[in-house]
Amino acid sequence: MKILVATTNPGKLKEISEMLDFDIEWKSLADFPDIKEVEEDGKTFAENAQKKALGYAKQTGLWTLADDSGLVVDALGGLPGVNSARFSGQSRDNSHPSRDSNGAVVNRDLIDHKNMAKLLSLMENIPDEKRTARFACCLCLAAPDKILAETSGSLQGTIIRKEQGTNGFGYDPIFYIPGLKKTVAQLDSEQKNNISHRGRAIEKLKPILRQLIST
Repeated sequence: MKILVATTNPGKLKEISEMLDFDIEWKSLADFPDIKEVEEDGKTFAENAQKKALGYAKQTGLWTLADDSGLVVDALGGLPGVNSARFSGQSRDNSHPSRDSNGAVVNRDLIDHKNMAKLLSLMENIPDEKRTARFACCLCLAAPDKILAETSGSLQGTIIRKEQGTNGFGYDPIFYIPGLKKTVAQLDSEQKNNISHRGRAIEKLKPILRQLIST
């Protein structure tokens, strides 16, 4: 069967397809160039995941798996939260990529660095012991007419003062896990999938999806 993952981000598609290793042909929004973007205007990660899953499932007729995830920083009152991907004013992950003044698509890595730079600037005077944060993820699997499943996961850590590591994407290079003494960007893909907020949400989804496919 075919399932659409509501993202244009190849890193996210790779993570999800590796963890949900079923006999499924995974599609992304890049496979539907004329699809209408679903606006992510929900107030919570769960609301945005629901909107995307149902919105894209209705347009394509495919079961659609959507996630909304981001970084929640305690000292910033929960920011960047649902605006994590577009914290610097440009979005790195939707069906209509950010473009510069000349109309060229803005590089995802550049947007990541801008997002991190803004966050680190806002946290410049926050002491180490108050730099606690968590990655949060809400997943929603929907058919065109209904929600099939919802799960969530989180990962606790702290925000360091400069980037470390080159693996991963988003805020991974500045999100430090004290128990591992590494940032998420210093983990290999298998390590990251085992502990990440998205990995934990997907592990909860696995048995549900297995049952849905079998029936």
